[in-house]
Parts: sequence; structure tokens; C-alpha cells
Amino acid sequence: MKTAIFGYSASGKSELFRALSGEQAQNSNQAIVKVPEPRLDPLIQLFNPKKVTNVEIEYLDIPGGGDPGKGVGQRVLNEIKPFECLLAVLDNFSGLVTPEKQYREMESDLMLTDLAVAEKRLERIQVDKKKGKGLVDPREEELLEYVKSILEQEIPLRTEEELLKNPLLKGFSFLSAKPILYIQNVSEDKLDIEGMQGQGKSNEAHLVLSTKLERELSELEDFEEREEFLQELGLQESAMDKIIRQTYELLGLFTFLTAGEKEVRAWSIPRGSSAWDAAGAIHSDIQKGFIRAEVLGWNDFLHYRNFKNAKQAGVLRLEGKDYLVRDGDIITFRFNV
Repeated sequence: MKTAIFGYSASGKSELFRALSGEQAQNSNQAIVKVPEPRLDPLIQLFNPKKVTNVEIEYLDIPGGGDPGKGVGQRVLNEIKPFECLLAVLDNFSGLVTPEKQYREMESDLMLTDLAVAEKRLERIQVDKKKGKGLVDPREEELLEYVKSILEQEIPLRTEEELLKNPLLKGFSFLSAKPILYIQNVSEDKLDIEGMQGQGKSNEAHLVLSTKLERELSELEDFEEREEFLQELGLQESAMDKIIRQTYELLGLFTFLTAGEKEVRAWSIPRGSSAWDAAGAIHSDIQKGFIRAEVLGWNDFLHYRNFKNAKQAGVLRLEGKDYLVRDGDIITFRFNV
């Protein structure tokens, strides 16, 4: 799960990366960050496991970035292509260019890059058709023409969820198709502005924060001191936790849990996954030898507090391969290899 952090020069993106990555930022532009999962805590208390494992997201700070009015630059746009999710930082502290204008320019950069890719491929298709090559798939041409028409209307491809499921488009890595979180970087005294916050278009979200403040928070090693600092600011949690959680959601993932004396662990799987898919996320042997899944829903666990009581109450269920896993399910897989 890789997420690229990019933005215009001096927008605060590198400071944001340092806040996310802590000590990892000293020697690298790459950081592995744990997804906060408070549901692990009661399981840890119950099992006292030897090991605890969170889901992790990899963030990379993409160096460089142009200036508003000139674009972020083709090199940056090329570098973010392989990533599954994008995090774009908008400057709202210098007062030079409004974050709304920066947002429109970035969206335009992403869509124009995609339009060039679609047009180039359509030109290649026309050349192949004239040469009489039998390799042209008329469905691909039709899809790309539709992609082109969407982009010419200045509509990002991320809004076309059904279109993006088509396997013929998977190899194009369209930038405006990627889920994106826009971060509006403000000074500490502007944290209460509403601005562009919350959910935007499909697969797009917005958040306001102060990268300077978040970096200072991340440098506080003492947990109680950190909590006290947050309370003084009137904040319930660090914006970094919100960013990580929002990234996770934009990636289309949710969490199931496994628990025992050896390990308590959170696992990530795409929304709509089955018990069969969840088994494969742990190990291919478990999936291959799948017999059944013992499932305890999170709310049922909270009510009964242990598996024995849940089983006696009849809420510990036996499910087959096709069971659709729910967020927070605690699952024990029975398998035979």
C-alpha cells in the first residue's frame, strides 16, 4: 500500500512527511507507518500475546514540485504514476495563491497528463488499424474514446468507478483515477477554518492542518505530554492519525482481526472481500486448505469480552468461503493442507 506525497515547492509537504514518519525521515524520503487500530487493545489485554502487528502504509515524499501557475512539473507527475494513492499538499499559510486555485491547477495537471496518455494510445491504435494489424481490440478503442470525452469535460477519472473496474484500462495508471487526499496546510491560528474539508468527489477527500504543529507533536516522545498538548489545542487526536485513517479508507480497505497467545494482528483487505479472500491475505496455504471460518463480530466481542462466553451465547459463527467479511470481524481459520 504505497502513497505518494507531492505538492508545490514550499507547500509544507516535506514537513508533513517528517510528522508522519518521525525518526525514519532523517535518512530517507520513505517511511512505513502503522495504521492506528484501537480495537487491538482489548484483544491484547485478553491474550497477552508475544507479538502485536498493525496494518502498515508506506509513504514516500516525492522531491521537487513546481510553482502555482506553472504546474508541479512532468518529472513529479511521472514519479507518482506507480502509486496506489496520492496525498497532495496545498499551501494556505503564505497567502500568495489560494488553496482553491492550487487545487484546480493540480487537478488540471493530473487530467491533462491522462488525456495525453489516452490520445497517444488512440493514435497508435489508428496506425495499427491502417496497417491492417489484427491486434486492435475495438473495446479498448471505445473505452479510450470515452476516457477522452470525460477528461475533455474536466472530470477526473476517479469519479468513474465502474469504468475503472474494466481490466482493459488497468495498465494505463491514469493519475486522475487514483484516490487522492488534499491536505490544506495552514498556520496554527487558522485550524478552525472550514475551507475545503471532508469528502469531495468520489475517491477524493480534504483535510485542514498545520504541518508545523503536527511535526512538533510528532517530536514529543512522552505520550502524556503529547495528549496534554492536544488538549490545550482543543484537539481530540493528531491530524496524522486522521491522514493515515483517511488514506486507508481511500485505498478501499478495511480491517479484520486475528487473535491468540502467539500474536494479535490487524489485516487489511479490499471492501467486499470474502472469508476465502481473507484467508489468502494471511497465507496461500490457509486459503488452499480452507475448511471454515470461525467469526466473532466486533460488537459481539465487546459485549461478551471473551470467546467462550460468545460461543455459549451462540454469536460465535461458523462461516464458509463466500461469507462477506465485515470490518472488525475477529476470525479464526480452520484449514487442512
